[in-house]
Amino acid sequence: MGFAMSLALLLFSLPLEPLDFIQIESGGEVLMMLDRADFSLPFGGIPLVDEDRLQLVAEELNQKAYRQPVNAAIRDDGSIAPEKKGQALDRQTFAREMYDYFYGRGAKRLNLPLQEVHPKVDSGLLAQVRKKTIGHYVTYYNPGNRNRAHNIMLAARAINNYVVLPGETFSFNKVVGKRTVEKGYLPAPIIVRGELSEGIGGGICQVSSTLFNAVDMAGVHIVQRYSHSRHVPYVPPGRDATVSWYGPDFVFQNRYAYPILVRAHSAHGQIRVLIQSFPELEYEPRYVPGVRNQMPEEGPAPPIELISLPAE
Repeated sequence: MGFAMSLALLLFSLPLEPLDFIQIESGGEVLMMLDRADFSLPFGGIPLVDEDRLQLVAEELNQKAYRQPVNAAIRDDGSIAPEKKGQALDRQTFAREMYDYFYGRGAKRLNLPLQEVHPKVDSGLLAQVRKKTIGHYVTYYNPGNRNRAHNIMLAARAINNYVVLPGETFSFNKVVGKRTVEKGYLPAPIIVRGELSEGIGGGICQVSSTLFNAVDMAGVHIVQRYSHSRHVPYVPPGRDATVSWYGPDFVFQNRYAYPILVRAHSAHGQIRVLIQSFPELEYEPRYVPGVRNQMPEEGPAPPIELISLPAE
């Protein structure tokens, strides 16, 4: 084999370096390679960056790099599980680097710029917001109805450890999310008399009703609540708060100067909800009638009437 042929094969076997591309990397992995033409406006003369295209590139890279932060949480034994920071694309630095490349010359290698994403609730906040109980409520259910009890457990777990900052609004549907089989919710064909049945996720109205009574006891501002037209047996008359993903929601707003914490737990036929806050919080509790310590009767669901409380 001649020298020229050997040299040609050697050059062919070597990785080709892009002459005019930007190579975007993170952790040693190549995420994307772009040319200036990939995000430039199709006009002659002065080169201009296509801002819309650059935003799409940034969003795609952010989806690859994003790591959601994890809030601190109170464990079952009362200890606090510390928060975990997340990460996201540093969009400002990324845009500056891309502009430098666009209006510069030659190729460029860019290590994807990232920034920390801090969780909403850290250990320090959680340690303080749990110190004073301002509302509490307990309701009872039949643990023998396993599907319904399972749904109650999932919904209670979804609202547990949720912190509502001053001025924030809590939506039960948004916090709990859509009740689906994929999220573990089960069909509950035998439901508490008067509850709005969703089929999948039956039983969650007892969680929202227990939460409503605890929140109301704490003097918190109720924005939206819907009630059945007939009495449901797990709360006193008129004290229910029915919810449905495509229909009614239970919403309240924290108008206090301090954050409030929702703690919820279900086990052994009862669901307990506590509303807690800072020890410095001053509030006027409301009277809320309790329930008898007994399992409610179960049977067919009657018709419902939706009653909305107007926001003040």
